[in-house]
Parts: sequence; structure tokens; C-alpha cells
Amino acid sequence: MKVNYRQTLLLLALLLFSLGAMAQSTRLRTANKQFDDMSYTSAVRLYEEFLRIDRKKEPIETREALTKLGYSYRRLQDTRNAERVYAEAVNSFNDLPSEVYLYYAQALASNRKYRESQKMYARYGEKQTEDLRGRRFTVSYMDMNRFYQDSSSYKLEYIPINSRQADFSPMYYQKGLVFVSARNESGPIKRVFNWNQTPFLDLYFHPDTADLRGVPESVTAASLGGSTINNASESTTPNENSLSRTEVFSRTLNTKYHEGPMTFFQDQKRIVFTRNNDDRGKSGKSDQGVRKLKLYSAELSSGNKWGNIQELPFNSKDYSCGHPALSPDDSKLYFVSDMPGGYGGTDLYVVDFTNGQWGIPVNMGREINTEGNEMFPFADANGNLYFSSDGHEGLGGLDVFLAELKDDIPIKGVENLGAPINSERDDFGFITDATRTSGYLSSNRKRGASDDNIYSFRRVCKQLNVFVYDAKTKAPLEAADVRMMKNGVNQNLQQTGLDGSIRMCLDVATEYEFRAIKEGYAANSVRFSSQTQSSQPTMGLSIYLERSDNTIVKGVIRKEVDQQPADGVRVTLRNEKNNAQKTVTTGPDGSYEFDMDPNSNYTITAEKDRYATDKNQLKSAKRSNVVENNIGIYGEGDVFRLDNIYYDLDKFFIRPDAAKELERVVTLMKKYSDMTIELRSHTDSRSSADYNQKLSERRARAAYDYIVRRGISPMRLIARGYGESELMNDCADGENCPEDEHQLNRRTEFKILTVK
Repeated sequence: MKVNYRQTLLLLALLLFSLGAMAQSTRLRTANKQFDDMSYTSAVRLYEEFLRIDRKKEPIETREALTKLGYSYRRLQDTRNAERVYAEAVNSFNDLPSEVYLYYAQALASNRKYRESQKMYARYGEKQTEDLRGRRFTVSYMDMNRFYQDSSSYKLEYIPINSRQADFSPMYYQKGLVFVSARNESGPIKRVFNWNQTPFLDLYFHPDTADLRGVPESVTAASLGGSTINNASESTTPNENSLSRTEVFSRTLNTKYHEGPMTFFQDQKRIVFTRNNDDRGKSGKSDQGVRKLKLYSAELSSGNKWGNIQELPFNSKDYSCGHPALSPDDSKLYFVSDMPGGYGGTDLYVVDFTNGQWGIPVNMGREINTEGNEMFPFADANGNLYFSSDGHEGLGGLDVFLAELKDDIPIKGVENLGAPINSERDDFGFITDATRTSGYLSSNRKRGASDDNIYSFRRVCKQLNVFVYDAKTKAPLEAADVRMMKNGVNQNLQQTGLDGSIRMCLDVATEYEFRAIKEGYAANSVRFSSQTQSSQPTMGLSIYLERSDNTIVKGVIRKEVDQQPADGVRVTLRNEKNNAQKTVTTGPDGSYEFDMDPNSNYTITAEKDRYATDKNQLKSAKRSNVVENNIGIYGEGDVFRLDNIYYDLDKFFIRPDAAKELERVVTLMKKYSDMTIELRSHTDSRSSADYNQKLSERRARAAYDYIVRRGISPMRLIARGYGESELMNDCADGENCPEDEHQLNRRTEFKILTVK
């Protein structure tokens, strides 16, 4: 049969078109498979190839490819290509998902295009009215100056332990730093992470921070935005000496998967660290087939090796927990999770750690967590919480924020630390001393994509000189106490020298009050704001004191349970004649000071949540003098040992030497009429556990009966025996101990249950 030539050409053209369409569809499916597997490096190459070949004939496929390509560049931290792709998507299509405008806005900000970013945030806010980021960033980018107010106070250095791979999340350990690194491993097997084809993360240790002087980062106005490094180009090589001293932190903690950010207990013999779920089989992966992050603890053995690795009880195979940070007293752990019920991508949580047991994690709330991502927490020695976020207003990417906490709630919201701590890129893994004078942080600001590095920082003092003068003679006053206050809370106290001055460093954009007190003078306060002060390195302030016969009352508020200074105590001095009141809140040193009119009666009150309120009567003298008035406060949960309440072996009668100690409890409960306590009695380990339990119960009851006979309501007392369950020493069953050590275990304590 003779075939028509034109029909043959038409059939051939249709065949070629269908083959091309099939190839195009296959190419997109392959790219999508890599995208779904989170192999973003491979996905980028395939999407770019697909779009380059032909993107005009199938708009739906083009829209899908652009959206996923932009997201892939975003996950690879390639903000310039993410901006390029999202710009093409936004200019080509009107029906894009709302998150495309958010990601485009974030990419623009990371590339320092804040005006364009502001417009995209506004468009995102129109589409997602419940997400506060749209409105917040739109307003924030109207004035960028607030991010640069403290920029001249910090000096940054690129430190020489950085490798050619990612290095981040340093943590203080001994005299050095433990940090996370993807540096290349030696050996025949090279493990790489599918996401970006870089090596898996492990923990490394540099033993001495003293030799980590690096290359200064320029802090001129031009470089604050660009975050460049003085004398350090992309070809800068790390200091070989510092690199050679860097070692694997622990071969027992490092595994074939990721090990990440960590934190150490105060004794530095226990660690909590991040690791991929290392369970085998189905329990090792989520329902989506992903190995989520988990938190683990470990202990340092006598052989100086880390072992006894335990999984924390609130982990799950279906969500991640990581980035741990312990509070200064080891009683709380802050961490990051994407567990259900959060506000955004990843949130900050806090969990109590009491008597070796972990509590139930609690989300830290809307003040800290946003619709974005909060991560990399760190608690300094004062309990202030630092963390990184891309949901709070910032310069781009992750920025470092500060939250001053009270009962795990920010006192005054969160504060962006500004440039140069923050840049247009990701800034995270921030650690510092109690005064934020020096520390370390991680950032990918140097080269941008897949290049996290560790930087050291040092804060240069913005000095204020405070001078105290006699108001009449204008002579400088030596030995005057000058108290600095912020937000009504006492800070440090200094005494003037021969020239009548003190010197201190100020925080930027902060309201201060300086109060001067000296015997023979009336106290005086002066307010000072660093909000609008000049950029001069040194500033001055004068306080004038009038001669007076006032009495100065001063003291320290301490917690009775451990005699440590109590911060956050509201101290009020009331004049009983005219009811005039003065109030301060104690700071870390627990101290306070007031001046009193001569020959007057006063009441001084100390109050703090979950502590018994203390009241004392004071009378000032006719002439000027100084009165010391220290105050001890009792808190709920405090346990006090009654040192002299011992028992004869097998007896439960209270010995005569116990009465004096029990009178201490009686006096306390009469002073604080709403206080309830638990009397806790313990035995030594001799005799059976059952016998000791019953004996301790009878001993607790004997103390209970004594206190009731002294007029204390039985409704305010609980008697409980603990037997031999809580020994004070190693004198357990079978141990040969002298009598005096056994007697230490035969004791009675009281625990404060409630104070109101």
C-alpha cells in the first residue's frame, strides 16, 4: 500500500512531539523524586535542566518547577538563586501559593534588598492575615536604623578553627570549645548527607580559647551591611596551628549520622546532645521515612570517656528534638522541637530537671515563638535566654535575639541584638558570658551558601562617668554608694573614689536610673537614657547631694535555704507617719538601700512570688547613721535540715537536745501564719527496710506532736517517714560504718509546702 508522503511527515512530527513531551514529563518526575527525598542539590540540577529545555508549552509544570526550584535553593541557603527563581515565578503567575511571597521576601532580605522585601512581605500579609510576620516585617523595614544602634560597640573576628566545611554551634567546655563540624573525615569511607552532599556532622573540640585570635571583621558603616572580613578573602586559609590542635571530641558520641548542638551540666561530667534517631528498623524513621533528631544524655567515666548514653524520655520518631541549653543551675533544659501543637516551624520548649528526672516539656509561648522558626537557645550565667529566629523582625535569615526571663516568661518581649552580631544571612549558635562582654557565634555571612563559620566577638565599653558632688560646696564626695537601676530593678552597686566618680559600661537604647546615697546626705536619683546619646566613647553625668540627718538603711535579701542572694525581691519601705513609700526590686546581688527621715517609724517589707512575705519594724535615729538590715526569706519547696534532732538507735522519742531545734520551727510558723510544712524523718540502714519505714513514721509523728503541743494547728503540718530511702552517706546495708556516720542518717527535716 502506498503511503501518502504528507501523512508520513505528519505522523513523524506527532511521534517526535509525543516523545519530547514524555521526556519532559519524565525529567520533571525525576526532579520531583529528588525533591521529595530532600536531595536538593540533585533536584536543583534537574529542575534547571527541565526549565531550560522547554517551559512554555506546559504552564502548570513550569509553575510547579519554579516553585520547587526556588524552595530547593532556599534549603541550600543559596539566596541569590532563590531570589532569581522566585522573581520569575511571581512575574509569570498570579495563582502562586502564599508561602512563595514569604520565601521571596526572605530571600530579598538576605540579599539586603529591604525595600523590595518589604513589598513582598506586604503581599504575603494580604494573603495570610493571621500570620503576623507580614505586618511586622512590613513595618520594621520602614526604618532600619534600630538594627545598627549598637554596631560600634562590637568587634568580630573570624577564628582559625574554621574548616572548608560547615563549623557552628560552639559551647564552652573546660578551657576550650566543643563545636559541630562537617569537616572532611580521614579514612576510606566518606559519608555525605543527601540534602546538600556535604559530610555528616560530628562533634569536635578545641582545648584552649586563648589561641583563637582570628581575623578582625570590619565594623565600618560600609561593611556592617555586607559583613565583610578585613584582609580575609575567600582564599583565606585557616591557621594551621589552631586546626592541628582541634580534635574529635568523642569517638563514642560521634556516629555515622549527625551529631549536633550540645550543652554541658555545671560539673562538666554530663552532656546533653543532639543526634539523628539511631534506632534500627522502622522505629528509626518517621512515617515519612525520615530520621528525626533526638536528644541524648551521656556521662564522663573515670577513664575520661563518654558513656552511659541515654535517650531523653520526650523524644519521638515522628518529630525532632534538638539544640539543648541548660539553665545556670541545671534545673531546666531549653530545646527546639517541631512537635505538634507549636506555633510555627520549630519552637522553643522548656522542661524541668529535678532529682535526676525529666519533667514534661512546655512550649515557651507566643512571646518567644512565632509562625517561623526559633532555634539554637543558650542561657547565660544570669539566666537570660538567647536564641535565633527568622520569625521575629530582623536583618534577614536567622537573627540572634535576647529574652530576659522571669518564670520562663520574657519580662519585656524579645530584643534583636542588631548588627554586627546579626547580618543579612543566618546568625545563630550564640554563646556569651554573663555581661555579654565576649563570646562566640555562628554565621554563614562570609561566603553565604553552605558555609557556616564560627566567629568570636568582643563588646567595647560605652563608658559613662558618674560624678557625685556636695550640692553646696560642689566638692566631690568620696565613698558614696551609687546604685544603677534598669526598669526599676537594682543592678550593680559601686562606691565613688577620691574624685567622687564611678565608671561603668552602658547598654545601648536603655533607660537607666542612678541613685547616690551617703551618710550625712539625703539620697538623690538621676535618670539617664542611652537611647539618643552621641556616639562618643565616653559620657558624663553628675549627681548632687544635700546635707541631711537622714538614716540610711541597707541590707541583703538572702534565701534561707542556701544563704544565696535573692534577686527579684520587691522591697518596700513605708513611713508609718505619712504612709510615703519607696520600692526597689533586688538584682543579682540581692541588696537594697534606702534613706529614712530622722526620728521616724518605718515598716520594711520583702515580697517575692512563692516566698513568705517578710515584715520588720524600723526606727530611724535623730542624727545621720547607717543601719544594717539583712533579711532571710523562705520559699515553697525549700527543705531544711534540723541539725540537732537525732534519735537513739531503735527509738523514736525526741531527745532533750532536739527541743531547741523544734522551737525554731515553732517560731517560724508563728511568724508566718499561712505557712504549711512537711516533717520528714529518716533512719539509718540498720534493721530491715520495713522496720525502718515504720520507725521513721513514728519519729516524724513525735516531732509533729511536739509542734502541735506548742500551739501550731495540725492542719498546717504533715508528718511523713522515709525510712532508709534517702541516706546522706554511703552507709547502706552491709557497710561497716562508725556510729557517728549512722547518726547522720537518723535525722528530721522540714519542707515548706505553701507560704500563703
